[in-house]
This record gives sequence, structure tokens and C-alpha cells, in this order.
Amino acid sequence: MEIVITAAIIMTGLGLIFAVILATADHFLRVEEDPRLETVESMLPGNNCGACGEPGCGAFASKLVKGEVAPGACTVSGQEELVQIAEFLGVDVGGDEKRVARLKCAGGEGLVGELADYKGIASCRGAVLVDGGGRACSWGCLGLGDCEIACTFDAISMNWEDLPQVNIHACTACGDCVEVCPLDLFTLVPLSHKVFVQCNSPLTGETARASCAVACDACGRCAADAPPGVIDIVDGLPVIHYDRDREPTQRSTWRCPTNAIVWLEGEQFSEPLVQISRERIRA
Repeated sequence: MEIVITAAIIMTGLGLIFAVILATADHFLRVEEDPRLETVESMLPGNNCGACGEPGCGAFASKLVKGEVAPGACTVSGQEELVQIAEFLGVDVGGDEKRVARLKCAGGEGLVGELADYKGIASCRGAVLVDGGGRACSWGCLGLGDCEIACTFDAISMNWEDLPQVNIHACTACGDCVEVCPLDLFTLVPLSHKVFVQCNSPLTGETARASCAVACDACGRCAADAPPGVIDIVDGLPVIHYDRDREPTQRSTWRCPTNAIVWLEGEQFSEPLVQISRERIRA
């Protein structure tokens, strides 16, 4: 009987000791959650797209209430929503410029030579693994729509030339299309970058044009017509330096013989734009 009583006293004592330890730990180690966090998170779009650089809206909301980021860093929310968040937190909207996905290829149906008729799984990744897709330009879009499937925001659709077009209003710059494309044809760029190169082929001259009618042939006219130092030809393709004091102008695109470099402005879709007649190119 005494053993039972002693054991009960010991267990009770141990329970009290652990309770004190836990209570003390809770007092000194407790992390108080900002009461504004839930409200701010509910004001965000909830896409969890990662365009802001955070893994989700919850993580972004946490940084917002801590003052580590500005509401405008969420490029998916509309201006009205961003202003509401800023007013609620008592901060400036701030933020980054909206970015969108652009496709580095304009070689749609009928413009690229065909070496083989691919009959495998309707997947760009599958085609690349089998035989490179069967097209004369092995660096261009295969048109099988992996990017359209991967885009969870319905911002990408395949057009009549079997090329993906990006709705710049729906695009969140989440990067899913960048990751899924096996040929690295998508890039995320700010909307203010108006001059864009619609080609990914390193070939030059007649060799480039023989594989694709709208390929860059590295003629260098765009670099010559741009402000000094703004455009260089590197590995057969124009490289545009938006970090320089001057920016490329629309004039840089005027003399391109294949329309591989274009001026993008006011378009709803970030699809490959060809300013000259495709019928004339095919001819």
C-alpha cells in the first residue's frame, strides 16, 4: 500500500514539475501572431502562385504585416486591392512592375521545315526525348501544348499556328511555363520591355532561314539601329541590355528581314507577333 501511495506522490510531483516547465516555456517562448495577418491574407488573391517570390499568399501576408515587403510586390492583385491592403496596414503601395511570360519563338505551322512526322505522346517533353520533335529547327516550339496544360491560371492557349499565346492580363508570372518547357523557350520579362527577340536558334545566315522562315539570321541590323551599346549579337542572337542608360527603340525592329525581333505594345496577348506578311514569307 505504501508503495502505491509513494508512486502516486512521485507521479503527481513529476506532473507538477513538467506543468511548471511547460507553462514557463509557453510564457517566454510564445510567438504572438499579428492579429492583422488573417485579414491581410484574406485580402490577397489566394492564388499561391509564387510570383511575389514567396511560396504562397500566407507567407507573403506574414511579410506584409512585418513591413518586410510592400503590397505592390503582389503583381497578381489589382490596383484597387493593393490600395486597400496598403490603407489597412498604413503603408505605401510600392511594389514591382508586372512581369509576363514571353515566348522566344515565332515559328508556327508552315514556317518551320519538317524532318519527320512525330506520332508519339502529345507532349513536348516526350517529343524531345524521342527525336527532338521532328522539326528542322530543334530549338523552336513544338506546339504540343505542355505549357497550356501547366498554366493553372488559364493564361496560355494554343493559337491556330500551334504556338502558345499568353494573355498578359491573366498571366501571373508564376513561372510554371518556364519550368515545363523542355526547350527553355519561355522567359519572364517586365511589361515595359517592348523590344523582344522571338527566336531561340543559334544558327546564322542562310542556315537559320533554311530551317525557319522567321528565324534570326544574325544580320546585326537591329544592333546597328539601336542606341550604341544597347543591343549586341551574341551566339547568333540579339541580346538586349535593358540595364544600360539608354533603352532600345522601335526603330531597332524596322529592318529585321525575318521579323525575329519585334516591338510589343498595347497587345492583349503576348503571342509571337509578325509584322510582315506570313504569305510573303512562305512564298
